Amino acid sequence: MGNDLTDGIWGAGLQVSSEVQELAVRVSRCAERTEEVLAGFHEIQILEWQSPAGRAYRDSVSLQAVALRRALDRLREASAAVAAHARAALTSDCSYDGRP
Repeated sequence: MGNDLTDGIWGAGLQVSSEVQELAVRVSRCAERTEEVLAGFHEIQILEWQSPAGRAYRDSVSLQAVALRRALDRLREASAAVAAHARAALTSDCSYDGRP
């Protein structure tokens, strides 16, 4: 059986909110890790490659960095949306707007 937080009329909303908050944390951590990878890409990009193969590698990393930056933007948007949903789930089940 459930506990005091997940039993009764208000419990379902708290459970959903908790799960969505956990998802928000996971998405945020993913964004943080993506930022770390981008920092590593930046370090590769600033190296002075003398060989054609080295320059080609740097160019390839640059293309991957562009794609990863776009993905990071989407992760940040997703993180904000999930966090907002978690707040909405909590307040929508614990408030009364006067309507039947």
